[in-house]
Amino acid sequence: MQVAVPSHRRERPDTSTSVAVRLADFVLRRPPAVFPAPVLEQARYLLLDTLGIAIAAGPMEAGRIARDTAALLYGSTDPLHSARMLFDGRRASIAGAAYAAATQIDNLDGHDGYSPTKGHIGVAVVPALAALAEARPDLEGPEALASLVVGYEIAGRAGIALHATVSDYHTSGAWNALGVAAVAARLRRFNDGQLRETLGIAEYHGPRSQMMREIATPTMLHDGSGVGALTGLSAAVLAERGFTGAPAITVEAPEVAPHWQDLGAFWQVLHQYVKPYPICRWAHAAIDATRGICLAHHLMPADIRHVQVNSFHYAATLFDGMPDTTSKAQYSLRFAVATFIMHGRIGLEHISGSGLDDGAVAEMLKRITVSESERHSARFPAGRWADVVISTTDGRLLVSGDVHARGGPEAPLTDLEIEAKYMEFATPVLGQGRAAAIRDKVLSLNDRDSLFSDLSALLYDPPVITKMLQRPAW
Repeated sequence: MQVAVPSHRRERPDTSTSVAVRLADFVLRRPPAVFPAPVLEQARYLLLDTLGIAIAAGPMEAGRIARDTAALLYGSTDPLHSARMLFDGRRASIAGAAYAAATQIDNLDGHDGYSPTKGHIGVAVVPALAALAEARPDLEGPEALASLVVGYEIAGRAGIALHATVSDYHTSGAWNALGVAAVAARLRRFNDGQLRETLGIAEYHGPRSQMMREIATPTMLHDGSGVGALTGLSAAVLAERGFTGAPAITVEAPEVAPHWQDLGAFWQVLHQYVKPYPICRWAHAAIDATRGICLAHHLMPADIRHVQVNSFHYAATLFDGMPDTTSKAQYSLRFAVATFIMHGRIGLEHISGSGLDDGAVAEMLKRITVSESERHSARFPAGRWADVVISTTDGRLLVSGDVHARGGPEAPLTDLEIEAKYMEFATPVLGQGRAAAIRDKVLSLNDRDSLFSDLSALLYDPPVITKMLQRPAW
């Protein structure tokens, strides 16, 4: 079987591989009814979680800048190529709207991720789905979820393939662009050849930016996912109009074929993690180990003399001091652990505004030491491990043992915990009523008669900012 190619390409020999053919069948022709029920059910919760972060990140400076930039630079009046920006209402191109939302989400580090990729998928594919759905008022809920799953499955494998074949550690935008491109190809009903060109263009233009540069100097660049979303949808429009760019070597190169063999059999969607805290995932194991000791021994901040954190190499490289920006706060470890000790939780208010001038947290931070452990480094990226030893003021030495970060398959959050997290982040911005209505529409998308437009009607109007609520630890 050969891949069908557009007529303008027929003079070129077909260089597609069996991987490209199977990928086209999966992306373009697999109906929602063929997706396993648990996969579509999980997709609802990943969508809900990502929207919660998008809502909370809306008033933040990075989100405002991204939306203004999209309105200035990435506009379109064509109804098939434009969309309203999430929780803003202004219209931009589909690429611009997705760029704005992905940049907004990327700058509040509470969205889902996938450990083998060392990065994030939902941050790019959820904005792409929302932007593309503007031109599809007939889009049924199950098809929207299936399209979202396609984005996760393609992006995840592209990310693993990239990490396996290059020496540098690139940001998520370098490969989640391919997931965005796949969602676009499915929803815009591309043929096999158009899909292949789209993936090749998205990969070639994808931002192969250096992740560790951002870790060393945290800024609003974060994980490159805004540009990943922009690139993926731009690639789709280019391919739709006849632009060529195949092959994508992270898809078609012979050496990456093993990473694609389980497509449609092993579901990466079921192995994403959902973050309990809006902090870089690398710090979560240390936070959870500290949390376990504090809860088990009913420790108050005054009871703690010193905290020794042992974790993997990348965790030990996170920002080490008292942050003066939200970006630094999210890429922190000592600050995150100190914040949890002082407040019993980590919320948006702790990593922004007056939270960056919290004298009690700054004092606690001085009692925390972080060291790299070869044992934990050897288990990265498959796992995110840490152990913590707390010395108390009354002379006890309390040991956590090895702890894996919560939220993934090793220690998943319950559905109720994910819903609670969503409401915690969404309610202060949208109010209880609208936040709950979005939750209910998302969770009903798998109903046979549901339409994505029933949800999208709630996603675009700008919020009326409500007073920040005091939120309990959970």
